[in-house]
Amino acid sequence: MAENEIRYIVRIAGRDLNGNLPIYRALTKIRGVGIRMARNIAIGFEAKTGISAGSKIGMLSEDMDKQLEEIVLNPGNHGVPEWCLNRRKDFETGETKHQVMGDLEFQLRKDLQRLNLIRSYRGLRLSWGLPVRGQRTKSTHRGKGAVVGVFKKDAVKAAAPAVAAGKDEKKPAAPEKKK
Repeated sequence: MAENEIRYIVRIAGRDLNGNLPIYRALTKIRGVGIRMARNIAIGFEAKTGISAGSKIGMLSEDMDKQLEEIVLNPGNHGVPEWCLNRRKDFETGETKHQVMGDLEFQLRKDLQRLNLIRSYRGLRLSWGLPVRGQRTKSTHRGKGAVVGVFKKDAVKAAAPAVAAGKDEKKPAAPEKKK
C-alpha cells in the first residue's frame, strides 16, 4: 500500500468503519462506544503510537489497526479511566470491563432475563413494555400496541349499502308525549 493511499473501509472489532472519518468519530459506529469513550480511546491510541486522534482512520496501517482494536476491546488496560467503562462491578464476576458489539447485546439480554427471573419490579415493567423509572403513564407511553380500528375508506364502503337500504324503508314514528 502506498504512503498516501487511503482505505475507505476499515474493520475494527467486527465492524466496518468509514475510512474518511477521524479516528475519534469513526469509533462511535461501534456498538458500545459513544462519543466520550471514542475520544478517550483515541487519546490512549495517540499516547501509545504518536498518531494524532484527528487523523483519518483509513490512513492507518494494518498493524496500527490491530493496536487500535486492542485498545477498543480492552480500554481499561490502556489508560482509559474506570468511570468511562460500560460494565463496572459486573453482577457475576465483580470486575470492571468494557464490552462492545455482540458481547454487549448478550450481556444486556442476560441482565433482563435475570431481572425477569427474580420477578423484580423493574424486570416486570421491562417485560410488559412499560416505563421503569417512575415516569407518568396517564398521558404517555400509549403508542406501544397495534392500532385497533378501521380505515376510513373501508368504513365508507361498508356503510354505503346500509345507508341506501335505510332510505327506502320508512322509519317508525316516534311516540307522542302525553300532556
